[in-house]
Amino acid sequence: MNEGNELYLKRLKHLVQFEINVVPDIKNTKNMPVDELKTKEGLALLKQVGDGDKLCLLDENGTTFTSEKFADFIDKLTTTGTKQLIFVVGGAYGFSQEVYGRADYKISLSKMTFSHQIIRVIFLEQIYRAYTIIKGIPYHNQ
Repeated sequence: MNEGNELYLKRLKHLVQFEINVVPDIKNTKNMPVDELKTKEGLALLKQVGDGDKLCLLDENGTTFTSEKFADFIDKLTTTGTKQLIFVVGGAYGFSQEVYGRADYKISLSKMTFSHQIIRVIFLEQIYRAYTIIKGIPYHNQ
């Protein structure tokens, strides 16, 4: 998985300013109720989101896009004054209500459930694909 992540991060570096931030795991969660865990994870996440940022959750109940429509979505957001476009993969139990309340968009890559490691490389490839479409770079076959 790391090879795939590194490949697309290296490719993206030439197209757009991009970084991955991982919210640290919450400590002492063994006996913690799920709602409390989601709230703590959500608060840690929301500390990293600024007022001018657009928050997009990767959520199985979100909007689905073709690759071309996803490229249009990113292009519109990045050309209309968005400070940062932040995409978030939820924790094992999903997002807290606070995070859903702050989210600007919900995007679904599939109705299936994937591990964080797999979804990260799939989503990095889709972001790379979107930027090649936006910039007219040969990669995506229509």
